[in-house]
Amino acid sequence: MVDDTQTTPNRRADVERNERAILDAAARVFASSGVDATVREVAAAAGVGMGTLYRHFPSRADLTVAVYRHQIDACAEAGPTLLASAPTPFAAMVEWIYLFVDFLGTKHGLGRVWQGDAAGISALHQLFIDRLVPVLTDLLTAARASGEVVADIRAYELLRATGDLVAWAVPDPDYDVRRIVDLLFAGLRQEQPENSGAASAS
Repeated sequence: MVDDTQTTPNRRADVERNERAILDAAARVFASSGVDATVREVAAAAGVGMGTLYRHFPSRADLTVAVYRHQIDACAEAGPTLLASAPTPFAAMVEWIYLFVDFLGTKHGLGRVWQGDAAGISALHQLFIDRLVPVLTDLLTAARASGEVVADIRAYELLRATGDLVAWAVPDPDYDVRRIVDLLFAGLRQEQPENSGAASAS
């Protein structure tokens, strides 16, 4: 008779490893080929069979949303790690934004996958805000305390601005998003010009 108390933890570890391998592979595939990439391509990249992939994620929507959540978690967890290991808080913030930019590359096309499910998209967006704004707030606060950031800007505004810079439909060899992000972040080291946020008089 098999002792389930010994086999269950091993099986659970195998399941978790397979799921992480699928999510990591899907993130890479979606970043390079978009969410319209075939699940067969994802399975091949993960080194698992189609049956294993479908046991974890019965539909394309399930897989795409799981990748989105997985990437949100990875970005959120990276913030404190980078703050502890980077040479300066500003360097940690820039490295974190690079991760965020890479994450946004897997997000394109999510609306097509969940077409007609506005509530699902809204819930994912709220998760995105709830998890990532506090992380960037901590990074921004540390960079401001070190004197590296002087501009008056909130983390939410910075996330939105970065997201707008990454808003492309397909990869463009003539557009280096990290260089543009570097230019944006260089502005954080400078005081905001007076009246720059005021509406123009009509």
